Amino acid sequence: MPGESFYLTTPIFYVNDVPHIGHAYTEVASDILARWHRQAGDDTWLLTGTDEHGQKILRTAVANDTTPKAWADKLVKEAWQPLLETINIANDDFIRTTDERHEKAVLIFLQKLYDDGFIYRGEYEGYYCVGCEEYKQIDDLMETPDGDYAGQLVCKIHGRPVELLKETNYFFKMSQFEQPLLDLYESQPDFIQPASVRNEIISFVKQGLNDLSISRSSFDWGIQIPWDTSHVLYVWFDALLNYITAVGYGTDQATFDRRWPGTHIVGKDIARFHAVIWPAMLMAAGVAVPKHVFGHGWLLVGGEKMSKSKLTGIAPNEITDTFGSDAFRYYFMRAISFGQDGSFSWEDLSARYQSELANGFGNLASRVVAMVERYYDGVVPAPADYSEADLVIQKTVADAATAADAAIERFAIHDALAAIWTIVEELNGYITIQEPWVLSKEEATRARLGTVLYTTAEGLRALAVLLSPVLPEATAKLWESLGLSALGDVKDQPIRAAGEWGQLPVGSKVSPLDALFPRIETAAPVA
Repeated sequence: MPGESFYLTTPIFYVNDVPHIGHAYTEVASDILARWHRQAGDDTWLLTGTDEHGQKILRTAVANDTTPKAWADKLVKEAWQPLLETINIANDDFIRTTDERHEKAVLIFLQKLYDDGFIYRGEYEGYYCVGCEEYKQIDDLMETPDGDYAGQLVCKIHGRPVELLKETNYFFKMSQFEQPLLDLYESQPDFIQPASVRNEIISFVKQGLNDLSISRSSFDWGIQIPWDTSHVLYVWFDALLNYITAVGYGTDQATFDRRWPGTHIVGKDIARFHAVIWPAMLMAAGVAVPKHVFGHGWLLVGGEKMSKSKLTGIAPNEITDTFGSDAFRYYFMRAISFGQDGSFSWEDLSARYQSELANGFGNLASRVVAMVERYYDGVVPAPADYSEADLVIQKTVADAATAADAAIERFAIHDALAAIWTIVEELNGYITIQEPWVLSKEEATRARLGTVLYTTAEGLRALAVLLSPVLPEATAKLWESLGLSALGDVKDQPIRAAGEWGQLPVGSKVSPLDALFPRIETAAPVA
């Protein structure tokens, strides 16, 4: 019987260019949350995908002398799907907005809003940013005093000039949902997270909402409006709907009822779309709003937000080719408080890899396995009476497991890792103090040696389970080395029970363990 539904989504990413580590950061965070909930027995479903309509894609395709669909097919196959393998993402589904299942369900949703009187035809004039695929308010723009765009109004996010457009469009009556949205934010304080994003969204809505232009007639790359095929649907209206079209909206009610409502992990720069426009759309259609919208911070390089348009993007494989996918996953979740902005540097990555992964966790695992092999012919010994020092380790493991699970529930992946790492630190200190190499020299201390080695090996068992969502490759190797394959894969172990002591069977046969995080000579690519 599956547990509670946990349906998690990443944003769907624009295929106008290849992914950088900012995209990978969102994917990894979402994947870790999903893996944790899977191991907890929750009915988990992780959705990711690509956003393939709109003017930006059309212009990119034309610039590359191809069609938008051919461009999207190429980028999805050669860049976006391979990204998931590069950083070891275990997604359950991958949706493309050019999928027939998506387009069909979008038309059902759109027709319902039109039939129910939430869409009307009108005139619109405004400043349009092609990069954002969004009409901008004057507050979202700035005038550049010098450079290539001197004297022009540019988008604050992209730093590129906006276009003044005047169109006859179809509009969504979003202004009707100002009070319902404020009521939602008040009744569900954790609907928008973290608090900084929530406060910004509430302030924005309180200033008043305008109706939203949801169609374009100046280009044709998009889903046609069913009652007026001279217009295509606004790309954001189209894209947001992927979260419900992927789980059966309008086509598979049983699956939809099982999965929805979901939780959205997005960058804070697109939180407004997800926490204002999206719930308003759902309210209009009589569909439940999401459980949560979590807007994480920006990934900064050299003090600037990672950006394709500003050429500050770093390809994920530039990191994984040297450090591996586990280290990539660990670093970004440990070094940055999830929800806040955080800076990436090669020096910090290299230092954490060496001190925390290689010397901290990796060396601990190698030492314990080697001592069981050396002193007990590779057979996990039975513990004798536990001393106060042993009980401290048991409490550390239990407390860490509880704290980590609570942190995951509030999306604080960094806090979960910090809690788990107390086990690594305590075990390393415990080995130093207990000196098993000294205990091994006397028959009188043989029983104590067995207790120390069982304690450290059982601590490793708990670490393997708790770190499996973050370090899937290393923990699978450790699990096998501890002789635990008979219990099933480490990724299938109940994570909320990981802190319960004594699960490592006495008599398990350990096997040699290669370094989980081998020494790396070069920290960063040569410029």
